[in-house]
Amino acid sequence: MALQKSSSSSFLLPLCLLLVLQLLLWLTKTSAQSHARSGCQEYCGDVRIPYPFGIGPNCYLDEWFSIRCKRSSSNDIGFAPYLIKIDLEVLEISLNGNCLRVNNLVTSPNCHINNNSSNNLNLNPNNASSILSIDLRSSPFRFSEINNVFTATGMNCSNQGAISHNFSGVQTHVPSVLNWVVHNIAQLRLVPDNNKNSYSCLQGSLAYSSIPIGSDMHDSSLLDKCVVVQTLQCVCNFPFYGNPYFSNGCVDTSIKPPKPNARTIFSLFIVSWWVYKIMEKIMKKINDEQREINDKQRKENFFKRNGGFLLQHKLSSSDGSEKIKLFNSKELEKATDHYHEDRILGQGGQGTVYKGMLSDGRIIAVKKSKVVAKGQVEQFINEVVILSQIVHRNIVKLLGCCLETEVPMLIYEFIPNGTLSQHIHDPNEEFPLSWEMRFRIAIEVAGALSYLHYAASIPIYHRDMKSTNILLDDKYKAKVSDFGTSTSIDVDNTHLTTRVQGTFGYFDPEYFRSNQFTDKSDVYSFGVVIVELLTGQKPIFSTRSEESKSLVTHFMESMEENCLLEILDPRILKEGRREEMIAVAHLARRCLNLNGKKRPTMKDVAVELEGIRMSQGSSTIHQHYKKLNTVQLI
Repeated sequence: MALQKSSSSSFLLPLCLLLVLQLLLWLTKTSAQSHARSGCQEYCGDVRIPYPFGIGPNCYLDEWFSIRCKRSSSNDIGFAPYLIKIDLEVLEISLNGNCLRVNNLVTSPNCHINNNSSNNLNLNPNNASSILSIDLRSSPFRFSEINNVFTATGMNCSNQGAISHNFSGVQTHVPSVLNWVVHNIAQLRLVPDNNKNSYSCLQGSLAYSSIPIGSDMHDSSLLDKCVVVQTLQCVCNFPFYGNPYFSNGCVDTSIKPPKPNARTIFSLFIVSWWVYKIMEKIMKKINDEQREINDKQRKENFFKRNGGFLLQHKLSSSDGSEKIKLFNSKELEKATDHYHEDRILGQGGQGTVYKGMLSDGRIIAVKKSKVVAKGQVEQFINEVVILSQIVHRNIVKLLGCCLETEVPMLIYEFIPNGTLSQHIHDPNEEFPLSWEMRFRIAIEVAGALSYLHYAASIPIYHRDMKSTNILLDDKYKAKVSDFGTSTSIDVDNTHLTTRVQGTFGYFDPEYFRSNQFTDKSDVYSFGVVIVELLTGQKPIFSTRSEESKSLVTHFMESMEENCLLEILDPRILKEGRREEMIAVAHLARRCLNLNGKKRPTMKDVAVELEGIRMSQGSSTIHQHYKKLNTVQLI
């Protein structure tokens, strides 16, 4: 979070500075004087249109200064301004230069030229060719004699289309008397030149007396003109600058703004800092809102993919609808301190279990699975509904689930005293697990499995029964947990074909032959748990020669060799209730039969264990003892 905040701040600082700079530029731009009338368009393309010229009604002095903004006919630059009265494209308007540049085509590709020995080009309005027809006599404009230049180059010719002589390019100024219709240019005397074609044009600027219009050609294919008006000329005298045709339009540029003092600089710093802080809060709010939107969308997608709507439908029509809760991911993150490693209760192949505390003070266990098989969403939802309906004092209660994460999570009641495996293989010396407690735990687990197989709404096979999946509550009563590999079956099915699941050492060997998991598979795993309780050994243990050995194999061999008491846990032998131990051992032997059909059912196992406890010290126990008269008791 700190890194994210630092990154956000480092991004906001230059952004704020840029915004402040943009604000200053905008203020500067808006404070600059406009040369057009208020509310009038000031630009057409890249050309600025100052008053007395204008675009649109009430934006110009009179009709001679009216401008239309339309697409340029000379090139592809886009839109360009045109003088409406004389239909000339305007290239530039300069109030200070009293000049207007306009654009025109080459005057004529043909000409009438007298070739003689003179190099001079004479422009006489009385005998010129008719090459230009622009009537300026009634307008306020005239051609400029200073800047306009007539240039001719190419071949001498006696008539249009007939070339008589070549000549090189020459230039001459346009007389200032051209203030009427220009239509004659004549008597060109030029030096022949065989390398050039013939064309001519006017090049330069146009002078005016009150409105500036000029031309400043850079291409001999264009004709530039300026126009004159015979009225008072308005200018801004130095050092004033602006539009002299506006009231107070001239601004004194010699007045310099005062230099900022320390107070001004400090004020700017404070303003910039507050702008930065405001922008930081705005950006943080925007980021938080966007993150919430993204999180909400992601959770909705996970909820839909994990079968959330299917679960809601099933719960609404199920008796267990009030007994299970759909937790949200934010609630579980808070309960587990964002799944901190200190909250881990246990880890396994199926996932990790975390301890958490809800807002109402309840302690929960959150199982965060590693993976969920694709295409099994409906099966998972069905199992959640079934497990939520299980109510048994020796089965961990499923409180609810969370479907807003990539992998669904299951929430169980919290069982405080750890697993049976911990108490057997890593015992607490101050509170060792006595045989009486072990025997009671075996009876409770058998009763829980019998309930799952026969009393649940749909029979449920645990498929991973082991000592680590048997929890002990605050009174050391057994609670069967971890139904991560459990499967519910229809009552018409006698077996279930599935992929290998379970834990090595507890797994039913018959499965490898038949590929069938039945209720007798849970019986076999429970038989291994009984042997653990009797011997205190792990399912796979190391011998004195440090060789790994199967506890089941070791137990069955000891039973065959009549050496049972030699492998029993010394911690329980001293309690002297050997008759019970021997009877339980015989039951375990039947549970571990390689032929599943010869194993008892979990209902039979539960009944027999209860019978052994009830018949303690009776003749039944004595009869069991007689069957083992060959077993060495010492």
